[in-house]
Amino acid sequence: MDVQQRFADAALAEIALSMGEPARAKMLCSLLDGHARTATELAALADVAASTASAHLQRLLAAGLLSCVSQGRHRYFRLADAEVAAALESMLVLAGRSTAPARAFEPSTPQHLREARRCYDHWAGLWAVRLHDHARREGWLLDDEDRPRAYRLSDAGVDGFAALGLDMASLLAGKRRRLLACACMDWSARSPHLGGALGAACLQTLMQRQWIESDLDSRALRLTRRGQAGLHRLLGESPV
Repeated sequence: MDVQQRFADAALAEIALSMGEPARAKMLCSLLDGHARTATELAALADVAASTASAHLQRLLAAGLLSCVSQGRHRYFRLADAEVAAALESMLVLAGRSTAPARAFEPSTPQHLREARRCYDHWAGLWAVRLHDHARREGWLLDDEDRPRAYRLSDAGVDGFAALGLDMASLLAGKRRRLLACACMDWSARSPHLGGALGAACLQTLMQRQWIESDLDSRALRLTRRGQAGLHRLLGESPV
């Protein structure tokens, strides 16, 4: 057996051991729904103490099974990538289960803030997450290899956001003290929405187009009928 094969065998054994502990398996399976969770939430799901959960999460991070995003005073954990999710799903099939035995994610965010709200100077909430996910699926936003969580715009992305009404020429030509675009973890959806200068420009443009209205007394935003129709068209959906 050559050296490369021995390293592969050892790596496989390490990953299997990392997945094999019951509390860690519960944590991994709970993340199959696509929602990021905090260490406190994962500790409750796995029914272990916070200190024990921390040790488990470090083991899963070291094995490359999880990724962690620090935002504000919180740290959010997700499956590292689609390959990890596929491996877990295959193992669940072998274990005789078609789905993960995980508790459904229930956001604690007040209902009026879940759909749309401000996150600093950009747009957050369910609709903002859907726009982010659409932009990723369509190849508008590409990973910036030099900066974690940062995006660069493809040509299709420039055209796509221009069609949404953004002044892309000014945005791209201007000197910025901040990232053009980045993933900002949405604390209600537990999935990223669009941050950075591009995220701020989206919010400003949608408010100018009267797709979004602001609640004067809170961070809550409300989609107008015009905004809902426009976003359904952008996402390729039929209005409900």
